[in-house]
Amino acid sequence: MKSYLVGGAVRDTLLGRPVSERDFVVVGATVEEMLTAGFLQVGKEFPVFLHPETKEEYALARTERKNRSSDQWFVVHATPDVTLEQDLGRRDLTINAIAQDLDGQLIDPFGGQRDLKDRILRHISSSFAEDPVRILRVARFAARYASLHFCVAHETMALMRQMVETGEIDALVPERVWQELVKVLSETDPAPFFQVLEQCGARQQLFPEIDTGAKAWAILNAAAGLSSEPEVRFAALTNANALEAQSESEQPLLIDKNLISIDALCERLKAPRRFHDLARLVARYHTQVEKVTDLSAASILQLLLATDALRRPERFDQFLSACEAIYRSQEAPCAQAYPSTELFRQALHAIGSFDIETLIAGEKDSARIQELIRQQRICAIEQAMGSRVRSDDADSSAPG
Repeated sequence: MKSYLVGGAVRDTLLGRPVSERDFVVVGATVEEMLTAGFLQVGKEFPVFLHPETKEEYALARTERKNRSSDQWFVVHATPDVTLEQDLGRRDLTINAIAQDLDGQLIDPFGGQRDLKDRILRHISSSFAEDPVRILRVARFAARYASLHFCVAHETMALMRQMVETGEIDALVPERVWQELVKVLSETDPAPFFQVLEQCGARQQLFPEIDTGAKAWAILNAAAGLSSEPEVRFAALTNANALEAQSESEQPLLIDKNLISIDALCERLKAPRRFHDLARLVARYHTQVEKVTDLSAASILQLLLATDALRRPERFDQFLSACEAIYRSQEAPCAQAYPSTELFRQALHAIGSFDIETLIAGEKDSARIQELIRQQRICAIEQAMGSRVRSDDADSSAPG
């Protein structure tokens, strides 16, 4: 029985990048031998164990083949006669098929070290085409290593195009597509993910609602610079067509169109509600946020209430970041200054800083109570923001 460090830990060590977790493959062992040695079995689809002390994952060496006659995608074969090279050969890319023994010796049967040096993402064999998730993984690696200038090998890109054209990609379930999307939206530079998918034709299949033009990349890059939260980046990206309106009169139609697009994308991919709601808020109100200095205190209050800023200040911060990303993605000079974020935060602080109980003491009429609170909040915003907001209620930019 021999153990080898495999996968991302070996790859990232060779690239000089930090390693977050370590995975091992075990050759020449049975399930019974692993359990006797004190390992805890956790794998359901194939034998995976946790080390009794380090809790790191150890998987028995295995091979996989696609099972087209069953709902189960792959038939797994994990017995003591499976070799290390066979186990490495089932992996997706050469850079992920490098192993290291306990003495530090590298085992690299598919040229992964060469491809790391040449900055190439290359598939190992034609079995790559058996799992369409690998298209998403290749695109995600392109994003993760964008700063190192990795590119997809020509033959790998050709194979991915073939997988799209033959309908292999249609087997992807929405949950897995969403999982990969959230992972890439957490990367430093997520844009290459969509660019690779565009090149192989998968973007049109998986994310038809997401624009892939220069405006989209500008918005996504701006969002990545402002926030590391995938919710913010998703909300900004799904509003990439927000810059298409050429006039004020076009904006309502564009907003309605974008809301329909966001709903379709989120419902198809089964996106969590927090992603869906934030993207909708940005679609509805980002133009009003940009015009904060043209709004009255009453309209600012209305927008704060419409976005539920008082009860959900953390989401409101995300909302402001996504709105700012849209604004900053535009060409100079309009992207030079963006006062909205700080002004709205000041307004939110102002309406939450007075004593409501004292204000409404003795009042019994609910309508009167609501009006007292409203007027006090408007006064608080005017006092906090002074001449930076309009003093009347006549503006036409109030949120609907």
